[in-house]
Amino acid sequence: MRKDLTAREILAKLVSFPTVSRESNLALVDWVEDYLAAHGVRATRVYNDEGTKAALYANVGPEVEGGVVLSGHTDVVPVEGQAWDTDPYDVVEKDGRLYGRGTCDMKGFDAIALAAVPKALRAGLKRPLQIALSYDEEVGCLGAPRMIAEMAAHLPKAAAAIIGEPSQMKVVNGHKGGIGIATHLRGHEVHSSLMHTGVSAVMEGAKLIDWANRMNAENMARAPGPIDALFEPPWTTCHVGTITGGTADNITAKDCHFVMAFRCIPSETVESWQARYLAAVAEVEAAMRAVHPEARIDTDVRFQVPGLQPERDSAAEALARRITGDNATHAVSYATEAGQFQQAGYSAVIIGPGNIAQAHQPNEWLSLAEFEAGIAFVDRIIEHLCEDA
Repeated sequence: MRKDLTAREILAKLVSFPTVSRESNLALVDWVEDYLAAHGVRATRVYNDEGTKAALYANVGPEVEGGVVLSGHTDVVPVEGQAWDTDPYDVVEKDGRLYGRGTCDMKGFDAIALAAVPKALRAGLKRPLQIALSYDEEVGCLGAPRMIAEMAAHLPKAAAAIIGEPSQMKVVNGHKGGIGIATHLRGHEVHSSLMHTGVSAVMEGAKLIDWANRMNAENMARAPGPIDALFEPPWTTCHVGTITGGTADNITAKDCHFVMAFRCIPSETVESWQARYLAAVAEVEAAMRAVHPEARIDTDVRFQVPGLQPERDSAAEALARRITGDNATHAVSYATEAGQFQQAGYSAVIIGPGNIAQAHQPNEWLSLAEFEAGIAFVDRIIEHLCEDA
């Protein structure tokens, strides 16, 4: 492997791996591990339970505290059903843009972080640069917690964690928390002409979806607090994206499946919304069982992501603001792994190249100007790590 790969060349390689969340990312992890090894850097893998995916972390430079983590995820969303003008797994440069799945979200930042490794080694670091690449971020930030726990246990504690989600290189110090609760209603099948003797899982599920609609209306009508007002929208949202169930039009539905998802403002917790939803579930389930004793509702928390709270005297925020000159306040309504780093005791902030509006879209792109701004930002981090503490 060539040791002098540019960030642009690394991006092309990363995008070439079709690391959709439902697939393994191990081929990409193999490549990254070999790349780091070529520079004399040892990487550590953190596998999922099945051994089919892995996160990866590494310490570049001295084994001392006070470094900076550059964190990104390796998975991307699917391209099926999207009308792409180019091969989504081949980076195409056109009109000042880099097209390809993951260029924006967020292999662009991953490439910048990896390209920084040989620069950091040549610079004479006094504190380390740490690389952290996760899996399954796109399906609920599932892969990062185990990786972060191992980093906290085995690496010198970093002073700041930079999560490079697309923020147009603005310093984002807050995001909503999120929770997704898989819900399976089990009804009782009868002919629909006798529906009063059966339990329709679909129609009972509609009661829970209507509960979500009522909660959204109530939340929207409530005046937001000063921190909540930074978000768009400035209230907790309840959402069901897909629903399946039923056998035939003339049979009460035996099953109904959906995921109830919440994006929670900082003044409210994912735990409180979970409790409120489960109370609504219990009420609907009791009515179902009054008709047929075997009817029930099963729930399972598919993901739970803490929000990112603005920190007092934040080392990560201070560093990012000093480099960028951005002193405005920015918050985002999507969840990231920044809240998980913060929950584990790291000072965390979001800043990365690209616009979230381009993420997950057909013909996803990252502007060359933003890519270059990201490179310059990380170059300044390296300079910071060469300074006396």
